[in-house]
Amino acid sequence: QVQLVESGGGLVQPGGSVGLSCRGTGNIFNIRVMGWYRQKVGEAREWIASITKPGVATYAQSMIGRVNINRDNDRNAVYLQIHNVEVDDTALYYCHANVLRTGCDYYKEFWGQGTQVTVSS
Repeated sequence: QVQLVESGGGLVQPGGSVGLSCRGTGNIFNIRVMGWYRQKVGEAREWIASITKPGVATYAQSMIGRVNINRDNDRNAVYLQIHNVEVDDTALYYCHANVLRTGCDYYKEFWGQGTQVTVSS
């Protein structure tokens, strides 16, 4: 079994910064791409950023300049920092990974359970 467990988030004041962490556990042989998504109340899940194993990062156009994604391959972990947060950043943030499990010959997508970020003064 593979699990992605997020941490971080919580209540953040507008203009502040928030850091999210996600670590994969279980029978992981390799993780090709890791990323972050978010879902606001009443809206569809939206992609924020992704990062490949060698460290190539891509960002949603709307988030460029305010977010940074990085990963620690030894820990099967991915991190997201959001700067200058706005009320509109309030959402449930999900970690995503494309995982090759030990003994398998195909990659499978896994999701974390989500961590809430609420931006409010």
